[in-house]
Amino acid sequence: MSGLYSMEAKEFDKDLDLKNLKPYGDTMNDSKVQVSFTLPIKDDEKGIEAAKLTAKNMGLVDINVAHHSGLDKEFTFYVVYGSIEKGVNYEDIHVEVAQEETMDKKQIEEYIKENIKRDVVIIGASTGTDAHTVGIDAIMNMKGYAGNYGLERYKGIEAYNLGSQVPNEEFIKKGVELKADILLVSQTVTQKNVHIENLANLVELLEAEGLRDKVILICGGPRISHELAKELGYDAGFGPGKFAQDVASFAVVEMINRKLV
Repeated sequence: MSGLYSMEAKEFDKDLDLKNLKPYGDTMNDSKVQVSFTLPIKDDEKGIEAAKLTAKNMGLVDINVAHHSGLDKEFTFYVVYGSIEKGVNYEDIHVEVAQEETMDKKQIEEYIKENIKRDVVIIGASTGTDAHTVGIDAIMNMKGYAGNYGLERYKGIEAYNLGSQVPNEEFIKKGVELKADILLVSQTVTQKNVHIENLANLVELLEAEGLRDKVILICGGPRISHELAKELGYDAGFGPGKFAQDVASFAVVEMINRKLV
């Protein structure tokens, strides 16, 4: 019995070890993960084996192809379950973020009133060839997104949403015209890293005009991180799950830190 108990205790380990963190599937530390992918092959037994080998190349063990369906004669979609063998040291992870704490709408409005003592001008756009406006609209437009009001509704903020496919040159020109404090760029299209090229171009244009140090420059999008934004020369970057209050919290505090009031 003692041997059986030891085996069961090991199998259903409930101890959380942040120095060897593993995925949670059904029980603690079972290391179970699910991945999905498409292979350009037909849906048959050979294809299933190819999916297993693909998962094995990802480092998975105890692999099970839970689902497979042909998208057409030459493409098949797979859902694969498996386990990973190596955990990660969570305690050694250090991630740079734009700000540790986010103020709510009312706190931001009070911060502006007490510290900046004038309206903050923010212009936003999807620049370059990017025609998507969902992201920039969620941040800028009055109604916002998911119960989070956009910057147009904030007291003390003059928000101008320029829409999509705005050339970088025109974006900068409008910023000068409106005496913008904050430039907010949204990038959704990321094929072949076109967003990186466009974002870098905007920084170069601002530097050439001697304007880079006179504004807070922020970018956002589904593949934007704060770390990437900093590498490209931006003050901050915001990815998925961020709202107007996240952007505004960083921007108004940064204005004070850089004495841009």
